[in-house]
Amino acid sequence: MLNFFLDYLTTFFTRLLLVFTFLQFIVDFSMNTPLKSLFYNIYTSGSGLRRIVHICKNSIEDFRHSRKTRFFSSICGREMVKVSLLLCFLGLVAFGFLHGSLAAEKIGTFELKKGNFSVKFTNWGATIISVVLPDKNGKLADVVLGYDSVNDYKTDATYFGAIVGRVANRIGGAQFTLDRKHYKLVANEGKNMLHGGSKGFSDVVWTVRKYMNKGPAPHIVFAYKSFDGEEGFPGDLFVTVAYTLIGDNQLSVSMKAKALNKATPVNLAQHTYWNLGGHNSGDILSEEIQIFASNYTPVDSQLLPTGKIVSVKGTPYDFLKSHPISSNINKLANGYDINYVLDGSTGNKLMQAAIVHDKKTGRTMELLTSAPGLQFYTSGLLKDVKGKGGFVYHKHAGLCLETQAFPDSVNQPNFPSTIVNPGKNYKHHMLYKFSTAAPSS
Repeated sequence: MLNFFLDYLTTFFTRLLLVFTFLQFIVDFSMNTPLKSLFYNIYTSGSGLRRIVHICKNSIEDFRHSRKTRFFSSICGREMVKVSLLLCFLGLVAFGFLHGSLAAEKIGTFELKKGNFSVKFTNWGATIISVVLPDKNGKLADVVLGYDSVNDYKTDATYFGAIVGRVANRIGGAQFTLDRKHYKLVANEGKNMLHGGSKGFSDVVWTVRKYMNKGPAPHIVFAYKSFDGEEGFPGDLFVTVAYTLIGDNQLSVSMKAKALNKATPVNLAQHTYWNLGGHNSGDILSEEIQIFASNYTPVDSQLLPTGKIVSVKGTPYDFLKSHPISSNINKLANGYDINYVLDGSTGNKLMQAAIVHDKKTGRTMELLTSAPGLQFYTSGLLKDVKGKGGFVYHKHAGLCLETQAFPDSVNQPNFPSTIVNPGKNYKHHMLYKFSTAAPSS
């Protein structure tokens, strides 16, 4: 609560000071290279100060050509204005340091537990770091890939367990056009953007808004405010992710976002790597999977969608009936990494996406979602990653079931839109059901 109160005060007083004493500075800013360098140095010094700078940058656009700016310039001497503005700016910097020291989030771990079912998280990337489940004999095991130390997630390149965004999956050419304006994004996979760029939602510290680890529905809620211009995306976006343990061995994931001032694409996904035999049990090729999708979106050599929607019949992508992942995987160079078009209605209604079963342990995972797509990834690019307990994860050590909107939707008019307009909300719900009962055929 303190963090949000400080956020509010920071925004309010900063804008107030900017309106009355920062107008002339705004006019000169675009031509003043030393001041731009100063802004950049402050921006990179801490998360609290980044908020100050984002507000200043947005205010520059608001006031640069305003009549009030020119009127203020004619009333006051230019040099006196610069002196007063410099003092004001230093005050803002000091306030930013104070805010950063008071409100900066520490990176920690949090556990939700219900009976012998437990899930651990970190607020770095709103990440799932472990899921402990019993097998058919009651033996407990952690069934997600990850690291022993939270610090290892900060340098992770695999997106283990993280929330990815602002736009999950790939955006071709790291660019798109919206409302006749062209946006150039941060490319982090060749010329394309993957999972939100070089510093997406998986690589930031989230605020813990709520944490209740007792009661019938233990839950934790993470929040993050993404600012206009982050990784090239337009508009401020407020995001929350709620994880809740419900029923018997069920994990609910609720992702929400609100576009605050500009239209923007939004597509969040949960990127956990699952291995129902246990994270250290080897590969997932013997696990059986059923995917409730009659169609998929084929890709080119860069794994970008072609824009077509094609039937899975007669292809290695057909999992309409449950069978081992290994059945056709050798027909694909690096295994599965493809988006499925889920059958059934979309919207807020949960529908079946996939069922995974491990015969050896008897563990079954059923996934339901409100999203229209499912990225099935069998970690074909995973190579020699040292994980929990020193165990080394190799190719096909885990599988990802990323429910999502279709990849590169901003550049594919044939795909459902991912644009969220100002004041509107984005919602994406998931439900994992774990058991030791064999799935019905």
